[in-house]
Amino acid sequence: MNTRGSDANGIGASIPHASRPPHQPWGLRTVPPVRPLERHRMRMRLLDAVDEDRRDVEVLLTALQHAVAEVRGLGGMVHLPGGGMSGILYLVADSGLPEPMTRPWLIIPVRGTAPPSMAARDDALAWQPELTPPDPVPGRDPAALWPPGLPAGIGHLAVPLPGDGRRRGALSVLFAPGDRPTAAECAFLEEVAAWMSAGLRTSGTLTPSPTLVRALEDGPGTREDTRPNGAGGAAALAYTWDLCTGALTADRPVEDVLTGIDPAVMSGGIEAWAALIHPDDLPGAVAGFDTGIHLRGGFQGEYRIRRQDGTYLWVEARARTVTDDEGTPVMVAGTLRDSSETHAAAESVGRALRHMSDGFVALDADWRIGFLNPAAERLFGAAGEVAGTLLWNIPAVSAVPELEPLCRATAAEGQPAEFDVPGPEGTSWYHLRLVPVPEGLTLYITDTTERHLREAERVAAEHAAGERAALVQRVTRELAEAVTAQDVMTAVADGVMAPLGATGLVMLGVAGDRLAVIGSQGHPDRFCRLLDGMWTVGEATNPVADALRTRTPLCISSPEEITQRYPGTGTLLREGGKQAWAILPLAVSGREIGAAVISFDRPRTLDDDERTLLTALSGLIAQALERAGLYDEATTRARTLQRSLLPQALPELPEVTTAARYQPATHGADIGGDWYDVIPLSAARVALVIGDVMGHGMAEAATMGGLRTAVRTLSELELPPDEILGHLNDIVGELGTDAFATCLYGVWDPVTRRLSYASAGQPPPAVAHPDGTVTFLPMAPDPPLGVAAPPFETLETELPEGSLLALYSDGLVESKDRDVTTGMNHLAALLSRSVRTMPASPAEPFDLDALCASLTSALLPAHGATVDDAALLLARPHPLDEQNIAEWPLPEDPMAAGQARDLVRAQLTDWHLSDEDLLMTTELLVSELVGNVVRHACGPIRLRMLRGRALICEVSDASLTTPHIRHTSATDEGGRGLQLVSALCQRWGTRHTRTGKSIWTEQPLPPDG
Repeated sequence: MNTRGSDANGIGASIPHASRPPHQPWGLRTVPPVRPLERHRMRMRLLDAVDEDRRDVEVLLTALQHAVAEVRGLGGMVHLPGGGMSGILYLVADSGLPEPMTRPWLIIPVRGTAPPSMAARDDALAWQPELTPPDPVPGRDPAALWPPGLPAGIGHLAVPLPGDGRRRGALSVLFAPGDRPTAAECAFLEEVAAWMSAGLRTSGTLTPSPTLVRALEDGPGTREDTRPNGAGGAAALAYTWDLCTGALTADRPVEDVLTGIDPAVMSGGIEAWAALIHPDDLPGAVAGFDTGIHLRGGFQGEYRIRRQDGTYLWVEARARTVTDDEGTPVMVAGTLRDSSETHAAAESVGRALRHMSDGFVALDADWRIGFLNPAAERLFGAAGEVAGTLLWNIPAVSAVPELEPLCRATAAEGQPAEFDVPGPEGTSWYHLRLVPVPEGLTLYITDTTERHLREAERVAAEHAAGERAALVQRVTRELAEAVTAQDVMTAVADGVMAPLGATGLVMLGVAGDRLAVIGSQGHPDRFCRLLDGMWTVGEATNPVADALRTRTPLCISSPEEITQRYPGTGTLLREGGKQAWAILPLAVSGREIGAAVISFDRPRTLDDDERTLLTALSGLIAQALERAGLYDEATTRARTLQRSLLPQALPELPEVTTAARYQPATHGADIGGDWYDVIPLSAARVALVIGDVMGHGMAEAATMGGLRTAVRTLSELELPPDEILGHLNDIVGELGTDAFATCLYGVWDPVTRRLSYASAGQPPPAVAHPDGTVTFLPMAPDPPLGVAAPPFETLETELPEGSLLALYSDGLVESKDRDVTTGMNHLAALLSRSVRTMPASPAEPFDLDALCASLTSALLPAHGATVDDAALLLARPHPLDEQNIAEWPLPEDPMAAGQARDLVRAQLTDWHLSDEDLLMTTELLVSELVGNVVRHACGPIRLRMLRGRALICEVSDASLTTPHIRHTSATDEGGRGLQLVSALCQRWGTRHTRTGKSIWTEQPLPPDG
């Protein structure tokens, strides 16, 4: 808090400043005046010199007098909260103000707008330039008590009395009209308020007792029964107090009821009686009587009066106000009873309660704390700090759910309630029992820390047992689902390392007589390479062999222990960097198959429960690893078979650049039936094939191999796509009703630049155009092979130069999380992006191979977790240039052979293929083919030459007869022409067309051709 030389708490915004001339003392003017700040410090030093044993009333009055004098105020007041009614401030001290001015301020609401209410509520300075009555409280209207004739313009300043968060009051000063407090004076008043709060002893004497507050809350119409014997039948003194004269009268001598009291006190009137009241009790007693009189009601209370020997006795006072016909109070009638014995008994009980080992708290009917013993203070805090506080506002129990409704229900139902709360330090626990009593509630507090610790240990043990059982169950499930050795490794790492706090794991398998590393986690590669094959199973110089020999887990708690027991492990110890190990032997049916080595990065000793857990897990791990080994062997054989059934390498052809990818399913050892192929055909054409045998297993793989062989065989017959699919459908149909396959067969003709294709259940091929657009070829709705009903439909489409053709199986675009349409759209987007970035010139094979890898990686699920095979075949077609194509019609007469020879020689010369052997061979081949057509077929006759991957010569006619090579005898005149053709060319054959047939030959081109 700023208390010197500047505005405090922003008062400059709320209190207008007015310069005030410094006080000039009369007398010698040669003495320099004392500056205000120095005078403030002097007064604070005077307050600091006040005896610490002074009563609270003296503390308040002394500080209030200094405050009023220093700021030259008209008077001052101090308000504090009470322990009875909540939301009320009570006037506990005043200075310099006449009694009529203090009456309206006796009881004020905390939520009011008067400066003391605002300062106490908002913990800030409050200034009111015009003094007005405070806000009313139930049964009391301060405006009706407001003294007449007060001058206008009296200022009212209130500063908050600092508290502990639960008790906060206000110090207020009245200023003469025209005066305004300066910032320095405000700071001084705040400093006085702070000193006042620190100097107050914790006491309940400054506020009305709960019984008085209840009497006040009964309202002005209440009348107390003033029976002569008082409460409980004890002797009581009946008295009257004349409010006009102050005279006191009694029905008997005062000493008969209140032993030791001066008999003459009654004759001295109310002033003499007030002089006997204990100074600490006087403010509350006077306030209670005064309030009762103004409310025209009844009131009661207790206070101490002085005997003649100087000691005090407790008096219980009950009274009621008597009014005249006009309602004006004229007399107070009541009773006085000696309550010292009650207080003595209470003090005796209090001493017993203070020495109880359990805590005890007494709550009044308003749920406020009235008493607590030292044992309860350990949980609630010091008695002086929490006295008068609502129970549910105590931090130690504020977290108890629905505490306030629980307390009210306990009092209403008369049934005890119990609950547990943690101690303030967080390590202790207390059991609280609320018991209703006639005057409120009592709270018994028992330290249950030990019980909670035992319960926590029991719960922890049960939790640990449950966690171990859950761990075994989880690891068992994961090991049961593991199919590969790496799956076993992952299951053990995920399920065992974290619960044990391990940082490393190595799985070793028996390979012959050596221990090979199957997998590791948390170890450097150098360590694994060093360990791989280093140890043998039969030797006794390594810990793994010892564990396998005893068939029990071996636990090594420190580097010193492993060095002592196994001196040869020093190098591994340095490379591994671990500090403790648990070695689990893995054996199945009496046969050692390996070991699992769990390691820790700090020395560690495993307890019995952990050893038992590892023993149980070692058997599960061994069985899973055995199954995984069998699966790995079966999978390896299956993969090898499947790879052997697919093309080992695609042919490199100038008419088309191709690349392919095959991804087997990763779940299960069964192989699938996806396949692809690229087959060179006659006339520089190329067949592109992709297919899928439905299902997984050896039978499906065999079917796939048979179909691929059949496709290649049928391709040699130069059949069109629809006829090839028809033959394949017959083959699949003969395999049984449960055999199905899909296939797409396409033929790329670089001369016509068209693709002819037919499909049986395959997804449509995608064509990526040079501009990046991607289209899917139209497809006839043909069902899969085995259930289709031929004929199939052959479709044709032109493929522009620079386009890219993608053939794929459904496993590439369809998965359990993605339908076929979504997958095809994804493929189209990837192809579009790839085509835009690829060069426009013919792609090299490795370019398409990289694109294949990119597409499969993007389309298949992460980590290769596929449930179906996937195949992808990419083809970039290259049309044959017109300059490499030559075609002529020939006459249907014997002269055609000679004409054909001349055309061939001339064309070869134009193509710079002038090798004489090539010229003569080609002339001879063409002459023989044309001669056969003229002799055995019918026209029209055409000759075509193509220069592509080979030199191709074709002779076409309108006949459908197919020539065959015959075995001739020595006397046969003919039949040797086709034998000559077969001997002179690399390949030859017959291809049927829509208009007849073509007989073709292929000759290798010279290296420079």
